[in-house]
Amino acid sequence: MNKLKAYHNDKSIKDKYVERVTWHFEQDNIIRGIGWNGGKGCAVGCTLEKYDHSQYPVELGIPEWLARVEDTLFEGMSKDKSRTWPIDFLKAINIGSDLEAIKAPFILFALKDTLETFDSVKYPDVKKAVEAPIALWDRDDIGSADWQEAARSAADAAAWAAVYDRYADKVLSLVKECR
Repeated sequence: MNKLKAYHNDKSIKDKYVERVTWHFEQDNIIRGIGWNGGKGCAVGCTLEKYDHSQYPVELGIPEWLARVEDTLFEGMSKDKSRTWPIDFLKAINIGSDLEAIKAPFILFALKDTLETFDSVKYPDVKKAVEAPIALWDRDDIGSADWQEAARSAADAAAWAAVYDRYADKVLSLVKECR
């Protein structure tokens, strides 16, 4: 299987989507709460001009999981940050980068952040539930089928504790560094 390369390693693809989302920003079309409707929509909607996360790998060379992260952060972050988030996200991604490389660091960041943002004394079972996938994602054999489902479930369970603006900043930092 071929590795995805951001923007299919083509500057014109990045330019197309950055220009599109910038136009939607200028028209005040980027809004939370809807995917795509009547020329307005969320981060994903305004990027694709339809609401279909599965098209990110096809059209942009960006993994679907990262499209879902972009969308989730967009819906949960402050209104001010959400206005520019889709542009910031697309601009931060280096052409040709392998964005799968940031999956484990991002999930580890989210899980570890969860441990710091809730009352582990009051909820010791949650602490145990989060510590186990941290150990899995920290392993050298990341990517094996044995741990993927457990780690994905734990990341989903940890999502309630997300501080979306901080996560958005981390995603931007990771994608900017990815080559």
